Amino acid sequence: MTLSNTNTTIDYTFDQQHIWHPYTSMTQSLPVYGVVSAQGCELTLDSGEVLIDGTSSWWSCVHGYSHPTILAAMQQQLLSLSHVMFGGITHQPAIEVSKRLVQMTSANLTKVFLADSGSIAVEVALKMALQYWQGRNKPQKQRIMTVKSGYHGDTFAAMSVCDPDGGMHTMFGNNVAKQVFIPAPTSKFNEPLNQTDSNALEHAFSQHHQNIAAVIIEPIMQGAGAMRFYSPAYLTKLRALCDEYQVLLILDEIATGFGRTGTCFAYEHANIEADILCVGKALTGGYISLAATLCSDEVASGISDSPAGVFMHGPTFMGNPLACAAATASLDLLLQGDWQQQVSAIEAQLKQELASATDLAQVQDVRVLGAVGVIEMVSSVNTAQLQQAFVDLGVWVRPFNKYIYIMPPYTISAAQLTQLTSAMVSVAGSIADSGNKQQFISHG
Repeated sequence: MTLSNTNTTIDYTFDQQHIWHPYTSMTQSLPVYGVVSAQGCELTLDSGEVLIDGTSSWWSCVHGYSHPTILAAMQQQLLSLSHVMFGGITHQPAIEVSKRLVQMTSANLTKVFLADSGSIAVEVALKMALQYWQGRNKPQKQRIMTVKSGYHGDTFAAMSVCDPDGGMHTMFGNNVAKQVFIPAPTSKFNEPLNQTDSNALEHAFSQHHQNIAAVIIEPIMQGAGAMRFYSPAYLTKLRALCDEYQVLLILDEIATGFGRTGTCFAYEHANIEADILCVGKALTGGYISLAATLCSDEVASGISDSPAGVFMHGPTFMGNPLACAAATASLDLLLQGDWQQQVSAIEAQLKQELASATDLAQVQDVRVLGAVGVIEMVSSVNTAQLQQAFVDLGVWVRPFNKYIYIMPPYTISAAQLTQLTSAMVSVAGSIADSGNKQQFISHG
């Protein structure tokens, strides 16, 4: 590991006693690592250690850290207009990022709602679907259908369409709306739609369509729910059934959008269009929180025809100019850059360098798509212990459940990626070599 000097002091004691971190206990806290700076694909800790980031800060920082183009755009915007309410006011940064989104997405998506975060984008999408059917005189269509093993966010409506059995939000019980769940897709990415999946879809639509406002799904890749890739033919079938039974299709591209799976948006693998589309994470290049929900003219018209006459949502920080400026700069980097070649090269290297993990005893599966590489273990891993093992190897890889995965920045070098993949295989091998002790397997 490279060492660098830093004068920043991290108050770990205060952090441990007072600050929540994602999915952690305040009485049995997990260890945290103090980051003082970031450049390119590297995080510098307060200890001076430099780690290669394999997560793109939860899949968002696709251009790497401290990119001069995004920083310049944000600095310029900060000096003129950092924030202003969006009610009754507009500004060019919001117009510019919305232009880019309309340009980049499918032709039918013409209306843009700028939201604060991915979870809010999903909340907005679900509310759009429910309000649309009120405007089309079918108020009974008030439920949402989705597949198991999915994840769409942590707010309440989003929780209702996350996996109902093994997901993160099962403890909220009757406080979460009861939606319609169908089995997760089993048709693999490089395979045609199998009969089991086809039958499950047809049965669900025929049985529930009268009360279903929309189907929501993560196209091609189920992210936090299972890290699994499924067949584009599943989406093709889903789109056809939505059309046949008059059900809206919401595609959640928050994790998959902007090139992560090898196409600009994952739905392009199936050559379909959404009625409502959610994007976030990489929208700003990971520099500041912003998301968006896009919809068709028909959806917007239905909402306008509803009893309210307007769409009932309006966050305080909607259309934040600083975030919009960052997003426009990030999207321009994608539109003008060579992300396709970068992602293709990452995919080829991941396939080659992770292949050896398939022979390890505790490994259940190894899979790669675009700039995503996953080693699925047989059992859940001990996140804290594996986290330390990866830091010792000079990389930032954060496993969850039984998945050791990376989604690196597109700008990562071949040498940096090799260090990440070598660490993944090494740590997975340490688990496999531990025999009955399984020192990295979680028993919690």
